[in-house]
Parts: sequence; structure tokens; C-alpha cells
Amino acid sequence: MSVAATLLGLIEPQPSHGYQLKREYDELFGQERPLPFGQMYTALGRLHRDGLVVVEGPAPGGGPDRKYYEITESGVTHLEEWLRQPERPEPHLQPVLWAKVVIALVSNRPAEEYLDAQRAAHLKRMAELTAMRRKGPLRQSLLADYGLFHLEADLRWIDTAVARLAQLAKDVAR
Repeated sequence: MSVAATLLGLIEPQPSHGYQLKREYDELFGQERPLPFGQMYTALGRLHRDGLVVVEGPAPGGGPDRKYYEITESGVTHLEEWLRQPERPEPHLQPVLWAKVVIALVSNRPAEEYLDAQRAAHLKRMAELTAMRRKGPLRQSLLADYGLFHLEADLRWIDTAVARLAQLAKDVAR
């Protein structure tokens, strides 16, 4: 995910200070991986450097001085281009899992046991996402569905790999 473009999208409706942006970002996108303040302020600094936002402030008030970020016309153009640009359709190949299977076979280790353990981990994660889908608002439910669909595809691959391990072992034998 492009943190900078996402922040632009959060700034566009109204000027926002950093703490507001982080809170909104984490609420919408960071359930499992909150945005670190350092990464956010680095992205905001680049947006400012590139003329996509202007910095206003500090704003007067009872709390600490806060800088407000406001999107520029160039920022709106950049955001619109980012939104219109389709993401590259790439399969989620999990190269680490593939490498573990091949290395296990090459080294005469029990690849099927490793795949069974991976299946169990996937099923546990699917249960967590199913609970998240049930209790959350629509945005959280749709995000959980996205993860579930990908994990279901991984499970199909794991089952296919287990069914073909003997053939794959011959194929990767040195």
C-alpha cells in the first residue's frame, strides 16, 4: 500500500494534523499493523517536499502546537492518478513456502509434515479472520473477506502440493 497516497486521500477532505492522520489511518488500514509515527512523518515530509501538501500551523489551542497538512492542486492530481491506475495483477505466490517445500524435498526432509503445519496455521488464521468479519463494521468485514479468499487459495495450493509431492521430489532431485 502506498502510505503517501493513502495519506493524501485522508488529507483531501479537510486539513489534518499528524495525530489525526495516524489515528484515522490505523482505524481504516492498520488493524494488524499500525502505521509508525516515523514512517508517517517521513511520508508527510516527502509529500511537502514534492509540493503535494502544504503545512499550516502551528494551530493555536490548549494542547501542543500542531502542524496541519493541506492537499495542493498537484496533490489532488497525484491522488486522482493513483486512484485511476490499476494495481498490477500478481498472484500471491508465497515464495518462502515454495522454497521450504523444495528445500525439504532436496534434503530428504518431511515436506508433507511442513505443509500440514502450514495448513494448520492457515486454518487458525482463517478462524481469526472469520471472527473479525462477524464482529466488525462493513469495512472490517470486507478486509477479512479479502484475507480469507487468499488463504483459501493457499489451502488449495497446499492440498495440490501434497498430492504431487512424490512427483515434485523426482523433479527436484539432483
